Amino acid sequence: MAQKPSIPKGTRDFAPEQMVRRNHIFDTIRAVFEAHGYQPIETPAMENLATLLGKYGDEGDRLLFKVLNSGEFTAKLSPELLQPGMATRAALAISEKGLRYDLTVPFARFVVQKQNELQFPFKRYQIQPVWRADRPQKGRYREFYQCDIDVIGSASMLNELELVLVVDEVFKRLGIKTLLKINNRKVLCGIAEHIGHPDRLIDITVAIDKLEKVGQEAVCNELLSKGIDQQSVDRLMPIISLRGTPAQMLDTLRPMLAASEVGARGVAELDELMGLVDKMQPLQTAVELDLSLARGLNYYTGAIFEVKAVEAQIGSICGGGRYDDLTGIFGLRGMSGVGISFGADRIYDVMQQLNLFPPMLRAASQLMFANFGTAESLYSLGVMRQLRRSGISAELYPDAVKMRRQLDYANARQIPFVAMAGESEMQANRLTIKNMASGEQQTIPCSIDPIVEFMNK
Repeated sequence: MAQKPSIPKGTRDFAPEQMVRRNHIFDTIRAVFEAHGYQPIETPAMENLATLLGKYGDEGDRLLFKVLNSGEFTAKLSPELLQPGMATRAALAISEKGLRYDLTVPFARFVVQKQNELQFPFKRYQIQPVWRADRPQKGRYREFYQCDIDVIGSASMLNELELVLVVDEVFKRLGIKTLLKINNRKVLCGIAEHIGHPDRLIDITVAIDKLEKVGQEAVCNELLSKGIDQQSVDRLMPIISLRGTPAQMLDTLRPMLAASEVGARGVAELDELMGLVDKMQPLQTAVELDLSLARGLNYYTGAIFEVKAVEAQIGSICGGGRYDDLTGIFGLRGMSGVGISFGADRIYDVMQQLNLFPPMLRAASQLMFANFGTAESLYSLGVMRQLRRSGISAELYPDAVKMRRQLDYANARQIPFVAMAGESEMQANRLTIKNMASGEQQTIPCSIDPIVEFMNK
């Protein structure tokens, strides 16, 4: 007996109905991106591992899908690399390429390679899948789509403001109530200095980024396990737990970080950004300052963003931030950029959970022509060519079978109208159209306007 086929865990098939809804998300996001002047690009699914490694931290390196070299890849496996604890080095010996982990690092590589062809500041958008060797769970997949925008070659805070406006417009159009959290990595650097551990920024940010998920006690225990002393932890927790308006929180934070040059710059940047956002009110998206927001990617250097759906229990559905020198790792220094990424798969899950997809979205034709034989089919095909030019999707049932079977097919496909052209209709240059929902049926002239009028009743 043949083995039942399957797909890898953390990946999914999408049926026509799901694809129509996904395309609704992609089309909405793309329209907002283009309305703000962003230009489309694409990069390969595979990148050289040298491009990807070391850009996402240790955890990111572990989650990279690596692609085996062609041919006798085992030739580079020495006995030493087969010993326990050598898995990472062994993987690198037999893999020179990997599937992209996100769209930002490949974008930085793209900018460096194409720098003489681009006009800076360069505004790009990219809608493509990415892959992570993560443990699959609700809302977390191994293959998923990201919808990214970035502005590179400008340090203006107006770029951060534009990202806020894009977030607001996308989720307004999709009907999702959202909360946008903002912080700044410079502030986090200043906090690390303030508690006496400027060299432990990564350990601190990785721990506090879990605060909402695991709670304060678990975060404290993780920090202590990393060798950060109790006194420092006690100084840290009240800071990242600050609440109030952005102005109130920054007024409290400013004197704490006054002795930290980088921290003071971060406070000033947050003050400027929150002031700009305030001038754009009212926004549908709620905006708050969250000093526990860290975002684990190491390349962020300034403002950081995270968006959550207010009415759905799921992780972040959008996130990003400022990176001052990401292209520097590829040899192009001083190229500041800022971007944000929309997680299309989580957005889909939120919209499905909250029943937010428009009811008119269908994976079907608007009109099906019944098949009564060769002559009638050719007549119908001529009409369909005109309808399609007018923007009406239409199809012909391929076989001249019993009418009941053809109507059952139209109902199963949720095709709202069926057209019938038999010998009498052909002689009179007419069509009989049936509304499958109401059962109403009418014979009308075989031209675009009467057909459209009947379908729009």
